Amino acid sequence: MLDHLELTKLIFGRLTWEAIPLHEPILIATFAMVALGGAALLGALTYFRVWGYLWREWFTSIDHKKIGIMYIVLGLVMLLRGFADALMMRMQQAVAFGDSMGFLPPHHYDQVFTAHGVIMIFFVAMPLVTGFMNYVVPLQIGARDVAFPFLNNFSFWMTASGAVLVMLSLFVGEFARTGWLAYPPLSGLLYSPDVGVDYYIWSLQIAGVGTLLSGINLLATIVKMRAPGMGLMKMPIFTWTSLCTNVLIIAAFPVLTAVLALLSLDRYAGTNFFTNDFGGNAMMYVNLIWIWGHPEVYILVLPVFGIFSEVVSTFSRKRLFGYASMVYATIVITILSYLVWLHHFFTMGSGASVNSFFGITTMIISIPTGAKIFNWLFTMYKGRITFEVPMLWTIGFMITFVIGGMTGVLLAVPPADFVLHNSLFLIAHFHNVIIGGVLFGLMAGITYWFPKAFGYKLDPFWGKCSFWFWLVGFWVAFAPVYVLGLMGVTRRMNHFDDPSLQIWFQIAAVGAVLIALGIASFIIQLVVSFRRRESLRDFTGDPWGGRTLEWSTSSPPPAYNFAFTPQIHDGDAWWQMKQRGYQRPGEGFLPIHMPKNTWAGIALAGLSTVFGFAMIWHMWLLVGVSFVALLAVAIAHTFNYKRDYYIDADEVVRVETARTQMLASHV
Repeated sequence: MLDHLELTKLIFGRLTWEAIPLHEPILIATFAMVALGGAALLGALTYFRVWGYLWREWFTSIDHKKIGIMYIVLGLVMLLRGFADALMMRMQQAVAFGDSMGFLPPHHYDQVFTAHGVIMIFFVAMPLVTGFMNYVVPLQIGARDVAFPFLNNFSFWMTASGAVLVMLSLFVGEFARTGWLAYPPLSGLLYSPDVGVDYYIWSLQIAGVGTLLSGINLLATIVKMRAPGMGLMKMPIFTWTSLCTNVLIIAAFPVLTAVLALLSLDRYAGTNFFTNDFGGNAMMYVNLIWIWGHPEVYILVLPVFGIFSEVVSTFSRKRLFGYASMVYATIVITILSYLVWLHHFFTMGSGASVNSFFGITTMIISIPTGAKIFNWLFTMYKGRITFEVPMLWTIGFMITFVIGGMTGVLLAVPPADFVLHNSLFLIAHFHNVIIGGVLFGLMAGITYWFPKAFGYKLDPFWGKCSFWFWLVGFWVAFAPVYVLGLMGVTRRMNHFDDPSLQIWFQIAAVGAVLIALGIASFIIQLVVSFRRRESLRDFTGDPWGGRTLEWSTSSPPPAYNFAFTPQIHDGDAWWQMKQRGYQRPGEGFLPIHMPKNTWAGIALAGLSTVFGFAMIWHMWLLVGVSFVALLAVAIAHTFNYKRDYYIDADEVVRVETARTQMLASHV
């Protein structure tokens, strides 16, 4: 028989009241705000009786369009948390000089910069990129849904579950203090005996399952579900970049899963894979994490290149210049992204030959990237350019990303990297390409495809405010960081002794405030646009004059996307259809077979969250129960055959007649 102490440990593991950070006033204030905000939101949803609607139409939906929107909403919500961390770091560094230690103690600051990196990469950029691929790709290739609709729902909720675990670490226990890649020996038990690294491991493992399955799903969709006539060289560039992105996901994310599994074994079973004193090798972890990590950079930026290609073509009123060269450049980047990972640790001591190889391949990969810039510039040349908000984000990207790319080539030179490695110069470069590249592209994509998703445009005034605050704020925030890096200031420091450095950090903090105003402007844009949606509504399916097939449907599209499978004759399928005069058959509509919604995705992901939380806190009884429940739900869903329904032909006729009238008025 178990005594009371053993039973308590079996049930609660390491979880005690001391895990609640009551001694941290910042966390208590944050928890109070989150609790009050959450209670207000739950109260409003209950008062307006929308829980049933959300459950039926969104949470259990397997419609790729709704899942894509949920991915984007998740990314935007996590952006607020990730940027709050960045703002705290900038404020801390602006005041922590000399006798002043600032407002963040060292152990809390270390958690903040680790959480900031993890959230921004895994739970902001990845959900936003995946959301765009989910929403747009099936529409661009003429498909009614992705290849595996249930898997799509499950993938989203697994990503959301990983985000939940990261957010839980803010209030129960603590997060890792290792940096966003958790290098050993810092992430080993000797240096991190608390639960922070375990939160890191399980949140990424659970979210990584969702990302990997999403990659498999989208790859199968693009390869097998294209409309008749759409050969590979007739696919839109965004679909091409999505194809290459998902190839990278399938190849890279198993490596992340494996290396985190090895780190878990080190922490849970004492295997010492990464412990030098016991026959392991910490550099093996660094190699494996960057074999995943550098393709991850291109997983984020390739779809964004596709977004810019769509935007530049649309707002220049021209076919994209050099389509074939764009495709080949994308493929070359995909391949070369696996040949550059070691440039992240030139200083490890590999020797001149190894460093030279990876330095040269890093310089080579800049060539196809630069070719894309010239393709976009030549598309704009002699075009009838209209400076709508998506085009502003694109031009801001070109200027910012080129500078970030040049600093990247500088870091690719091993002798220069020996000087600049681990300095703030590296931080400025990374943010230069991720913010100036990925985030600017995502904001362009949100503005560009928002009318497609919701049927009305976003307010242009607040969109321009957001753009200018972001662009100016970025350079005010990170130009001083470049200067500090060239002065030799190292990263991840929460306090400085040299008072001459303070002015640069204060300028950077002003830039962070400007970026905060950019985020606030975007939120205001959403609210104002929603309230004025009738005056902003464009009742055609093609508000921008887009060239690709997704604009041939109404805005928003019906559940089935296309009543008839499109026949593709040209790369600019919708553009060609418009030139010939848009015509749709007036009869012959048949009932459309569609898959039903499912509860299993959210149930499996919720149980995965419980399982991960139990593993983090060594609550072995809950681990066993949640694992058995996971198997039971998976088996129950497997034998649930009644998951299909038909949209009645009369309903299809009604929707298609209204859509034909709308589209005909635009031709």
